Amino acid sequence: MLSVEAADYVPAFPNASRRGAMANPSRNDKPHAEWATRTMFAHDNAVENLVIFAPLVLILNAIDYSSYWTVLACAVYFWTRLAHLIVYALGLPVFRTLAFTVGFLAQAVLALAIFKIV
Repeated sequence: MLSVEAADYVPAFPNASRRGAMANPSRNDKPHAEWATRTMFAHDNAVENLVIFAPLVLILNAIDYSSYWTVLACAVYFWTRLAHLIVYALGLPVFRTLAFTVGFLAQAVLALAIFKIV
């Protein structure tokens, strides 16, 4: 019969205890540069807004509704989200708010289009 002692134990994930450059990144790891932190927050914000944008577009697709305004709203949303990422990473709060607001208005146009108001 084999006995298993603590010294003989081999973990299932041998790299689990590694630290530094070989470790897997964690959400709790602090980036070294301020722009990296701002970019991480911009990414989080983009994902949160995608949760709103994607269903709006999918609903419009499901009801087979497309107009000049819906196409324009989708394009505006894309470009304002890209602008939001850039100005967020650069740390320009007024322009960040402007880009976010325009993107939000593009989502509002899509929501109104579901009810065929635009």
